[in-house]
Amino acid sequence: MSAGIINRMDEAALITDAQHGDLDAFNRLVLAYQDVLFNTALRILGDGDQAADATQEAFIAAFRSLGSYRGGSFKAWLMRTVTNACYDELRRQKRRPTTPLEPANNDDEEMESPRWLADSSMAPEQKFEAAELEHAIQHCLEALPPDFRTVVVLADIQGMDYSEVASSARVPLGTIKSRLARARLRLRECLQEFRELLPAAFRLEDEPRSELIEESRP
Repeated sequence: MSAGIINRMDEAALITDAQHGDLDAFNRLVLAYQDVLFNTALRILGDGDQAADATQEAFIAAFRSLGSYRGGSFKAWLMRTVTNACYDELRRQKRRPTTPLEPANNDDEEMESPRWLADSSMAPEQKFEAAELEHAIQHCLEALPPDFRTVVVLADIQGMDYSEVASSARVPLGTIKSRLARARLRLRECLQEFRELLPAAFRLEDEPRSELIEESRP
């Protein structure tokens, strides 16, 4: 189930029921939003297990604080919980060894093609090229400061508008626009180190022509 399957009236009813302790209603909201929250956490953290933990923590926090929801974009409200969970995880990472960029399989071996990139319609060579480009984008995302990384993930990957991003990040709209502009510039500069992986239109010589990150939305 995806968030789009629940219309606004149904979502509002589910939220009201969940606020009155209806676990089934809350579980339906979880099913509707779990993929987008997980994908957001995965982009911010770059690790599947950590993203799953952050998503779980986000939904637990959301359930506990559901009474504080007072309307507006429920998606933005949930995104706030998952970004907070990701920031908590990033703070924990400072106190322990870093993890590899590539997600690991059950044998703790790094996977060459992450499972979230699987596409049965792609030829093997296309899958490899897509995986290499995905790794480059994730590498450049992880090189950004957490605040910059978060706004790029929310705006350019999850497609949230600036006001929703501002609500999720709890910072002024002007700050979001400034962070996003600076983050996109850093991403463009970083991605030029992987020019051979980029489509021809993005192999910039002088001035940037468009945002590659927009093309990477799932």
